[in-house]
Amino acid sequence: MSADFEPMVPKPRLPEPPEAEPPSSLSYPFWNYEDLALFFGLGLPCLVLALVGVEVVLWAFPFKLSKAVQVLSAQFIGYGLWFTALVVLLRIRYEAPFWQSLAWKIPKRGIWSSLVQGPLIAFLVAWLGLALRTPNIDIPFKDLLSDQLSITLTGIFAITVGPVCEELAFRGFLMPVLMRTFGGWGGILITALPFALLHGPQYSWSWRHLLLLVLAGAAFGRVRLITGSTAAAALTHAAYNLTFFSALVAQGKDWQP
Repeated sequence: MSADFEPMVPKPRLPEPPEAEPPSSLSYPFWNYEDLALFFGLGLPCLVLALVGVEVVLWAFPFKLSKAVQVLSAQFIGYGLWFTALVVLLRIRYEAPFWQSLAWKIPKRGIWSSLVQGPLIAFLVAWLGLALRTPNIDIPFKDLLSDQLSITLTGIFAITVGPVCEELAFRGFLMPVLMRTFGGWGGILITALPFALLHGPQYSWSWRHLLLLVLAGAAFGRVRLITGSTAAAALTHAAYNLTFFSALVAQGKDWQP
């Protein structure tokens, strides 16, 4: 046998990742906690700037607008400023596109499941609210529903702009970084906390309402994890909001939570 002969030994092959492994977009985001602090730190200034802008316009041009139109206009402008800042951040720091970076895509599977889960989560939250004897709070949201136009605009905002922006911010931008540090369910639950606190003033900081919102936020995060799609989480969130809003309009009850 020749001394130069080397037996053909097959090279070791890396094992295939299990199907249940979190999507790479969640496990390895290219942004960091400094980016999170910058983005979420701009949230309140953007909203205040929008409110001031709307007040200035109404002072200069005294339109007769309902309270709902004023509030929703300020929120819409505030969200626009806030996410414009995120677009600029991703472009300048990482030369990365906005929608693809935040995993805004139609999932290959689970789209109908995401839609159906919204009402199921809403019914579960409502049942838990009854079990916890959640107090009926006179929420400011009710004051926006003074006429048919206000009800229509508020409903449209609640099932479109609201879920899209909240899911992009929390499940699209915040959750991937937290999952990298704390793992799957750790990242989901921690992300649900600031999501609930965002709605705290609306419910007078009632701990029962906040607990229910944490559970709802965790459910949206689970959809994001399973599908790898922020759009799927937004669809679930929109269906959830639509369920409560429909109950509000049909029965004349407060939208809680």
